[in-house]
Amino acid sequence: MGKDVLTVARGELGNTESPAGSNRTKYGAWMKLDGQPWCMSFVQWCCAQAGRPLPFRTGSCSALLDWYRRNHPECIVTTPQPRDIIIYNFGHTGIVESAAANTITAIEGNTSAGDSGSQDNGGGVYRRTRSKALVKAYIRPFESYEEDEMTGKEIHDALSSYLKEQPVPVWARAELAEAVKLGITDGRDPMELVPRYQAAIMALRAVKGR
Repeated sequence: MGKDVLTVARGELGNTESPAGSNRTKYGAWMKLDGQPWCMSFVQWCCAQAGRPLPFRTGSCSALLDWYRRNHPECIVTTPQPRDIIIYNFGHTGIVESAAANTITAIEGNTSAGDSGSQDNGGGVYRRTRSKALVKAYIRPFESYEEDEMTGKEIHDALSSYLKEQPVPVWARAELAEAVKLGITDGRDPMELVPRYQAAIMALRAVKGR
């Protein structure tokens, strides 16, 4: 099961280049692009550390966006959500943390802590809030985050609750009634999930005729 990419990204806040101004980081080294601008390397690293590596490995913002446009245009969305990859119109990227009416907050690598430093080739990992007017695109590579994070019990309970709301199919009602008469099942909770051992016992009862 994958980790939360935002949890990974938040854990990197405050990390900086070493030495300062060198563009040398563990993110660039991991991408084998150490010494080069590393905002996309940071995004790629976070996704991989979360167990959700991006399908296209690149250090270029424009190359990643072009790849998604060609191969998975459905992943390019207009309304941002947390964990989306944001591509800015000044050649920069980050991971969306939250959105407001006119601004977007993201965790970004290779930027500055404030507006006075370089925004697309700064020295660290920082949380930045910027105008949506600066956004070129949002990429949503993680379509099933909430489902992936559910435990087995949560999945079972959710499915059981859903099935209890469903009626017995019309075509099955007569045979269900007959099965009850034969003692194969008691007929209670007919839409409940059945473990294999219960199904085997019911089949055995049917074979024995009781």
